[in-house]
Amino acid sequence: MISPRYHREIPQRYRLEAGKCKGCGYVSFPPRLVCPECGKNDFDLFKLDNEGKLLTYTIIRVGSDKFVGKTPFAVGIVELKDGVKLTTQIADVNLDELKIGQQVKLVFRKIQDEGKSGLHCYGYKAILI
Repeated sequence: MISPRYHREIPQRYRLEAGKCKGCGYVSFPPRLVCPECGKNDFDLFKLDNEGKLLTYTIIRVGSDKFVGKTPFAVGIVELKDGVKLTTQIADVNLDELKIGQQVKLVFRKIQDEGKSGLHCYGYKAILI
């Protein structure tokens, strides 16, 4: 179960903030406390570019309970212009027209409703540009 409070308390989920190691320049998203490349713990925060390309994708035809009414939908790995790779749903697209290498942009959208009260959970989805 994902709590909306949990999401609100992690700013990089909403602002696409990454950490860049001051020692070696390694970029990590989400930001880390220790650099996996050089072991230093000194980072600069910066906002990632919201555009990139689709590296790979899959089409979900049988979804979990929360997504069963939204199938089929695509989920893919996107590489942003900053070099960061992330997994996200691909929205507003004809699934037959998806191709690896297409240019995408991350947009802020509702991801799911949670619990009986229907609390909304938000995050990023990719759309074709």
